[in-house]
Amino acid sequence: MDLYFSPLACSLASRITIYEAGAESAVALQRVDTKTQTTADGADYRAINPKGMVPALRTPSGDVLTENAAILPFIADQFPGANLAPASGIERSRLAQWLSFIGSELHKTVFTPLLSPKANDGAKTYAREAAPGRLAYLDTHLAGRDYLLDRFSVADAYLTAVLNWAPFVGIDLATWPNVAAYYARVTARPHVARAMREEMGLFQAA
Repeated sequence: MDLYFSPLACSLASRITIYEAGAESAVALQRVDTKTQTTADGADYRAINPKGMVPALRTPSGDVLTENAAILPFIADQFPGANLAPASGIERSRLAQWLSFIGSELHKTVFTPLLSPKANDGAKTYAREAAPGRLAYLDTHLAGRDYLLDRFSVADAYLTAVLNWAPFVGIDLATWPNVAAYYARVTARPHVARAMREEMGLFQAA
């Protein structure tokens, strides 16, 4: 498999998942320059993902998947022994619920406008006004819980990648103590810490 990523983008969630699954030998990491829309070898990334966004995953069959909600469970399903995604039932639906919440309510509604130099003042104001309610909802859920589900899952990998942007946009997670404690707990996991350290190094070297 080939994972197309950009340092510290939401594709960090896939790197975390790969490391947590012990799947480094099965997945080749392909860096993408999202400004020039090229891969490290100079190829046109839009030929792989016409949307030009990361992540994208080329599967063993040669099919290409995009979007975290599709890619993360797919990776987890290839390595079931790592228990990174429930296989079926209500827990699988709860995983989908959290992936959707993270993707739509946090990633796109809050952080994308705040990170984007193209977002206008109105979009940024809306994002800042939306952030407290969404983070309060998350804070309530995390009270007395270590993870979003009953164990670490790909949803936690995605949430960690998104919460990692908070300092870049002036959101202080300490306002929501359960969220802050969760972020500290998850980023202390060896595989998560490794993934974040490596991507920070790539980001700073760019």
